[in-house]
Amino acid sequence: MRRKYKSWEEQYSSDSRYEEAAKRVKRIKGFYTHLMLYILINLFIVFLNFRDLKVGESYFQFKNFFTAICWGVGLLAHGLRVFGYDFFFGRDWEARKIKEFMEKEKNEKWE
Repeated sequence: MRRKYKSWEEQYSSDSRYEEAAKRVKRIKGFYTHLMLYILINLFIVFLNFRDLKVGESYFQFKNFFTAICWGVGLLAHGLRVFGYDFFFGRDWEARKIKEFMEKEKNEKWE
């Protein structure tokens, strides 16, 4: 027996809006996975650093924060990229460049 109706995914899978939304969801999921790993691994590093402290030694040393700081910069860049700001090219950079090249080519053909 043949189905009359397609499932939601079947109906919209060929739609470019669906594909773009699916890519965005995948990027957001990747960021949250990255964030979760950052938190868990840095908590483990903090635990190890506290465990290895000598009596009277301060925890506030650069070496204890090095991983969190460096990885945090990468995590910040990842978050900015996923949630809407791209430092290097900005939003819609590709579309603007394509339009610029098309306009330039169009103008050169007419001259």
